[in-house]
Amino acid sequence: MFIRFGYEIGVSCDLPTPMMTYLSVDRARRSDIVSERGPISEPAVKMEEVTDPHGNTCMRMVVPQGGLRLSYDAAIKDSGRPDLVNLEAGATPVEKLPPSCLPYLSASRYCETDRFGALAWRLFGDVEPGWARVRAICDYVHDRLIYSYGYSATLRTAMEAHEERAGVCRDYAHLAVTLCRCMNMPARYVNGYMGDIGVDGDPAPMDFNAWFEVYLQDRWYTFDARHSMPRIGRIAVARGRDAADIPLIQTFGKHELTTFKVWTYAEADGAMAKPHSRPDVSLLSPWFSEQWSRHIRERDHSREH
Repeated sequence: MFIRFGYEIGVSCDLPTPMMTYLSVDRARRSDIVSERGPISEPAVKMEEVTDPHGNTCMRMVVPQGGLRLSYDAAIKDSGRPDLVNLEAGATPVEKLPPSCLPYLSASRYCETDRFGALAWRLFGDVEPGWARVRAICDYVHDRLIYSYGYSATLRTAMEAHEERAGVCRDYAHLAVTLCRCMNMPARYVNGYMGDIGVDGDPAPMDFNAWFEVYLQDRWYTFDARHSMPRIGRIAVARGRDAADIPLIQTFGKHELTTFKVWTYAEADGAMAKPHSRPDVSLLSPWFSEQWSRHIRERDHSREH
């Protein structure tokens, strides 16, 4: 199968401002791209591809005074298979973990393992280490949080998400990553493209998602606490300890995000003969669920009484 994906991003700046973006497809999938246009900037600026300490590819540029618009459109060949499931994958003892896994056992900006240790062991200590334990963590996070972009908060930590019971995909991932690390399983945050392929349409507007990976047995496995089921068509972009390591856009000066649209959907071929399907909403158009709205009202009412 083929997946069409891309983005349109607008940034406004009063002064020339250095900027980095984490929007490039992971190197392991580059060879699967069959057609692409971009990234293109308007006005044209010099873009330099660099590698960060986690091995991710990012683009570096200087946004001119007034701002710019970035666009990218591509088609990638995909197996069409859902996320790999291995019920027999066990947890690797810490003393036998590869050194590269060790940073993913510790606390990070949005994953406060030191605040979750007792809770994690109380909830999951009796679950078999390995796949079953990660699955139990995913189920807990999925049931604990209610998704609604309209109530997102860019600085929300795992603990705040847990207590507020609020979340977008990054919050689900941060909380699950934190609980896995508390149980001595290396876990890392992943962002990338994922559309509603092989599932019913989701009313949430964005196709840029966050999920996480856990090191079990001898490799990294994909998990997703928000969707809580294997999904088709993930296109990873970057991996880090949490969202602080891999922001979609990082500027080194004052800026305003004026446009942010993302698309991801299956196509019959990779020719990109037709214009991409433009999303009707963007990251700048808040969306929220009635379920979460009811939760907010009930929570506030209980606090008042």
